Amino acid sequence: MTQIHDLTVLELAAGIRGGELSPVEITAHYLDRIEALNADVGAFYTVTADLARDQAAAAEKAVARAGDPASLPPLTGVPIPIKDLNMVAGVRQTFGSLVYQDNVPDESDHVSAALRAAGAVMPGKTATPEFGLPCYTETAIGPPARTPWDLSRSAGGSSGGAGAAVAAGLAPAAQGSDGGGSIRIPSSVCGLFGIKTTRGRISRAPLVPDLFGLSVDGPLARTVTDAALLLDVMTGNTDGDMYTQPPRPAGESFLGHASRDPGRLRIGRTMANAVGAAVHPDCAAAYEDASALLAGLGHEVVDMDPPFGAEVVPAFEALWYASATLAPVDPGKEDLLLPLTRYLRGRGQEMRAPGLILAQAYLQLMVRAAWKVLNDFDVVLTPTLAQPPAPVGYFDEVAPAENFERQKRFTPFAAVCNVTGQPAVNLPLYWTEGGLPIGVMLAGPMCGEGLLISLSAQVEAARPWKDRHPALW
Repeated sequence: MTQIHDLTVLELAAGIRGGELSPVEITAHYLDRIEALNADVGAFYTVTADLARDQAAAAEKAVARAGDPASLPPLTGVPIPIKDLNMVAGVRQTFGSLVYQDNVPDESDHVSAALRAAGAVMPGKTATPEFGLPCYTETAIGPPARTPWDLSRSAGGSSGGAGAAVAAGLAPAAQGSDGGGSIRIPSSVCGLFGIKTTRGRISRAPLVPDLFGLSVDGPLARTVTDAALLLDVMTGNTDGDMYTQPPRPAGESFLGHASRDPGRLRIGRTMANAVGAAVHPDCAAAYEDASALLAGLGHEVVDMDPPFGAEVVPAFEALWYASATLAPVDPGKEDLLLPLTRYLRGRGQEMRAPGLILAQAYLQLMVRAAWKVLNDFDVVLTPTLAQPPAPVGYFDEVAPAENFERQKRFTPFAAVCNVTGQPAVNLPLYWTEGGLPIGVMLAGPMCGEGLLISLSAQVEAARPWKDRHPALW
């Protein structure tokens, strides 16, 4: 029998508008699942059960009053959690750190407000690593975020709680953010479709601006259409944004792209990476499988040179170290920070302004050269990760410097798109013999989310994945 958590975002929204589903019952169902399973998967740091019930009751009244159901906001009554790096007025925002365990913002950021304006119900704040810095979600705030496919393994990061929530059926979709792979990594290890958006597509206001343009917001979902709808809702800019994109043409939506034929595309592929990381046989198998599937759909799939070499790694590391220093920390609370965070902040605090400016300028110089390679292709295919889902504790079992090196070898492909600013998606096409999901990544041209959505929808139709679930589903 179909249960509420088997339904997609679009199915839930349509059922609510048609009066066949109750927002109150939907919210109660998800809150019950969160209560039953969150301790196992570590998806939520803060559960806002009373707030969610009030929002669901208001949604139910709005549906009853609506003369034309089509006039209702597109996510009316649908539960969508928010990552704990983001601001929701009156709700605790920990940034994954004990330093901020009692922090409560008095306003919502652009993404949270946009989802709420679209009618979404917020069941809580999802787990994230301290300040969103590592590619795994293990903190002192709550239990580790674990992939529901194997609870001994990490759900990734920094949107690890979001990935765990959607893959475990604790939410139909979730908001995440991505500064070096943080949507695509959890999507890969949790078997989800996730979109890292174009730089400037979605405002991050009023959060501290990312001067380097690495971090963006985006959706994690079970289907391409669900992710496209969330992207439509999240998209927008705010006065003062450092990076912006022009509005889409009137009447055009990302959801509309999901029903468009992408045409025959020239797809470049490579497993080479700037870190020089070896690619695990399971990740290589997923990459070859996706290559064959794309070729079978009529696309031209050709080998390509990687857009970046090892020379860019120190410059990117410099930006990452500097980013770790952005969150204000009372000197008397420094001892509450995790060892990795203290290490990264220490490296950042050692930097001098000329070195930091040179690193950013050098990366931009290399980006211009990279586009001369990337522009030969419509889309680029790589593995999402170089290794299968990592065991919980794998990164923290070594000293911080080696921890950081392990992270680089684990995820050597994703940060390229944060440096260039281009959009990219994770496709959940492959599972190992042991049942672990292994994703592949498609990267598109600047402002090419529509093309990636069209291609991803074509791939999903050829090999559907939404009804493949872990045992605890």
